[in-house]
Amino acid sequence: MFKRIKQIAAVALGITSMLVQADTIKLAQDAPSEYTVVKGDTLWDISARFLKSPWLWPKVWEVNSQIYNPHLIYPGDVIYLYWEDGEPRLGRKPGTVVLTPEVKVVPREEAIASIPLRDVQAFLNDSRVVDNQMLADAPYVLGGKNQRILAANDDRVYVRGELLDDSRQQSLYRPLTEYVDQNTGESLGYELHRVADALVRGSEGDTISVDIRNSTEEVRLKDILIPTGEAPLVTRFMPRPGPELDNVEVIAVLNGVANIGQFNSVTINAGEREGIEPGSVYAIYNRGEEIRDPKTGEKLQLPAERAGELMVYKTFDKVSYALVMRSTEVIQVGDPLRQP
Repeated sequence: MFKRIKQIAAVALGITSMLVQADTIKLAQDAPSEYTVVKGDTLWDISARFLKSPWLWPKVWEVNSQIYNPHLIYPGDVIYLYWEDGEPRLGRKPGTVVLTPEVKVVPREEAIASIPLRDVQAFLNDSRVVDNQMLADAPYVLGGKNQRILAANDDRVYVRGELLDDSRQQSLYRPLTEYVDQNTGESLGYELHRVADALVRGSEGDTISVDIRNSTEEVRLKDILIPTGEAPLVTRFMPRPGPELDNVEVIAVLNGVANIGQFNSVTINAGEREGIEPGSVYAIYNRGEEIRDPKTGEKLQLPAERAGELMVYKTFDKVSYALVMRSTEVIQVGDPLRQP
């Protein structure tokens, strides 16, 4: 059953929230009057130097003609703080970075990223969540030539089943884990890890021959073959509070650590069907401990405490991947999320 979205009037909220959030923009402690961007900065980092809530950067930049597109900020640019109608604004000082008598031309791809992409690149490119039906229907690896059970780049392997579509360019994935909503018991899908690209060569009966390309590790028996085509990856993120939902929480950590901290990738139990989009921001709360009242003996739940913020960077139907942008406490699987 879909999670209940508490505030349905999205259009009205889009207008109202801008006004409300404008009233809540506060400067960070010791915010500088200006800052020179350096290589390795992200938009979140820069905003955090000036703003207490860095996910509000579109509200202080999007009304500024000097920074009409905050995704086009480059190393060497000087960002400065000023005030307009009683509200803080961020501007970019005019001029070009000059390192020699000649003007330095900065390639477009070197523009400052929204978040540290190095921390999410593998999950953007190589991880995927599919439903139970696709997992059951996908053809699987039988073996390789000369009875090999492992295969790598330029090897040929054979898969059994019916292709999910007719494209020759497909990918081999390894099923890792099933996501289950602990509140409802609903299966949210299976996480897959891409091990190689594959070129379909032909088929005989229900046996399909494919050549392995761009393998990241050895292909094994029972790896599955599915179409490569997905929606284009989003790598530029415009942060905004995610929709208000019931029972949304961290359900897994993607890099196998026990305690979750800043720049760890996590999975949350809400996705596209709940209105989650890349750029959705949530506050993370540690669940309050359960204690026993010393006088009455009854069990009580202590209040949840805010532990950080995360931003969604990749969405699927029922789950999303998110990056922890800030953590003030250790974060754990099961910690709930709220609007920031």
